[in-house]
Amino acid sequence: MGNKRVTGRPEGLWLAAEAGADPVRDSRLSLPRDYNAASYFIDRHLAHGRGDRLAIIDDHGSYRFAELASRVNRAGNVLRRLGVGIEDRVMLCVLDGIDFPALFWGAIKIGAVAVPISTMLTTADYEYLLRDSRARVLAVSHELLARFEPILAGEPYLQTVLVAGKAARDCAGALKSFESLAGGADDRLACAPTVADDVALWLYTSGSTGKPKAALHLHSDLIPTAVLNGEMTLGIRENDVVFSGAKLFFAYGLGNANTFPLHAGAATVLMAERSGPEAVMDAMRRHRPTVFFGVPTLFANILAHPEFDRSAGSDRLRLCVSAGEALPENVSKRWAERFGVEILDGIGTTESMHTFISNRPSDFRYGTSGKPVPGWEIRLLREDGRKVADGEVGDLWVSGPSISPCYWNNRETSRRTFVGRWLRTGDKYLRDPDGYYRYIGRSDDMLKAGGIWVSPFEVESVLVAHPEVLQAAVIGAPDAEGLIKPKAFVVLKAGNKETPELAEALRSYLREHLAHFKCPRWIEFRAELPMTATGKIQRYKLREEAERAAASASARITR
Repeated sequence: MGNKRVTGRPEGLWLAAEAGADPVRDSRLSLPRDYNAASYFIDRHLAHGRGDRLAIIDDHGSYRFAELASRVNRAGNVLRRLGVGIEDRVMLCVLDGIDFPALFWGAIKIGAVAVPISTMLTTADYEYLLRDSRARVLAVSHELLARFEPILAGEPYLQTVLVAGKAARDCAGALKSFESLAGGADDRLACAPTVADDVALWLYTSGSTGKPKAALHLHSDLIPTAVLNGEMTLGIRENDVVFSGAKLFFAYGLGNANTFPLHAGAATVLMAERSGPEAVMDAMRRHRPTVFFGVPTLFANILAHPEFDRSAGSDRLRLCVSAGEALPENVSKRWAERFGVEILDGIGTTESMHTFISNRPSDFRYGTSGKPVPGWEIRLLREDGRKVADGEVGDLWVSGPSISPCYWNNRETSRRTFVGRWLRTGDKYLRDPDGYYRYIGRSDDMLKAGGIWVSPFEVESVLVAHPEVLQAAVIGAPDAEGLIKPKAFVVLKAGNKETPELAEALRSYLREHLAHFKCPRWIEFRAELPMTATGKIQRYKLREEAERAAASASARITR
């Protein structure tokens, strides 16, 4: 990267949490120029005598910090033997388990760039990501290999495929068994001579608004998220056992189950299986975590099972956290009633690496994203760039220590998104007089009905509070005259039937709770909604579908 961030400031982190506030000062955030993130998150534990402490529990066993460090070193040496060097990309399509942190930190330790990607995509998606990233090595779990096999022979940049998992021992040709190679590798490895401003990893956006983009993150980006959010905001500590339903491949899960517990010296539970309600509750019961991270869809899906409560999960649970999308107030309250623990909602982005506004255990308000995380500055602006007053809706801009410098090979979008030290998030928010930030919606999801702005999230929150509704998505769709009106797509809870009578009951319910212009003109039942792999509703796909239907209807009329 030619754009270097100034590091090594003696006064610590220089950004204020809010305008006029004192800067956060913490010596751990004053990094020397010569720095490798693996030295802090992995090697530090051995130097501090934590080698015998439990670090990771996965589906196959448990691993102490000394064994984790050994596996990281072996993974780094395997990658080096394959010719991977500083700044080379190593793509990780690896299920949650010990191999993920071994390969992730092994790549970073040798100065390569770790590129974790979703384990839930299609072959076409993977072809795009491999070509866009120009990854030299792909590490893929054996269970996912079939999705890559049709495209591997035609990849112009890919040289080696490491297949993770015990079932991959007999790989041949371009396919290499990671377990076999790591078993014979040296468990000693010095950090590459990287600097704090070297790129350590790429994180692809989840694709909620179109093609994913790779946000670049530096070695210096990892510590601030763990210190300012994991420690100072959420209070994760050494004796915690952390479990994240959100997977390691995206920014939220990467912090939850990787950097946050590694910073604190805590243990983390990794589950390869997809985070369905049954699997999550089973893991909670078996491993008894103290901290649980989820996304709104997962919390709602667990609540849809009446048999799931605190007694069916972890009796040690003290903290629940949500991000990914805004958490409906109704879901939050029902969870607290059933599980006896509040869900601390917050907002972050792939570009910021983790949460920058959050509720806290000691400072919490239902229906809000909370207050700024220490070290982050927040602005709500009008389209002309002026600040809005409290209670008014504005575009959310944030500034903080872990913002990506740019997207990979996407100059114009980078210019629109990263403006000086500010990140334009694309979210609409308002701040109440007490300083809590309330989510209104994505800027590109907002719609005008009768000339008045409508927040899809507000309408969706009312719908999911109905006892028969599991999920809802609201978009703007054209009526017969081409005017935009709200349209709702509804997924019902198991056992409920899609009938005209229920649709009318939902309309009556909405009229009781919303202004008339916010009430959907149409309600359409669906078996499922289009979602990203990280649990975000892809409203743009529903809008495109509605536009095609309107265009087709118009064509029939003109004929």
